[in-house]
Amino acid sequence: MPAPSDDDILVRAILSLQTEAEVKAFLDDLCTPSELRAFAERFKVARLLDEGQSSYREISEKTGASTTTVTRVARFLRDMPHQGYRRVLDRLKADKE
Repeated sequence: MPAPSDDDILVRAILSLQTEAEVKAFLDDLCTPSELRAFAERFKVARLLDEGQSSYREISEKTGASTTTVTRVARFLRDMPHQGYRRVLDRLKADKE
């Protein structure tokens, strides 16, 4: 059996975290402030796209993300087989109910 990849080990590390505080502390250690802002920006774009109330240009203006980023997030949200954004957005909606 091949050794786990670095990506696999990172995923396991994230799954080992048990609280929001632990996740935040790990992300603060792992990422630069600008990387965290970029992650948060892309996720805000995904949330706004999912709401379906704003144009790509409006989302770009609301978030500060480029229209290229908005388009890329929309493509991942809609077309890509991973469906990571979709899974998280649906789970967050279910948690609100």
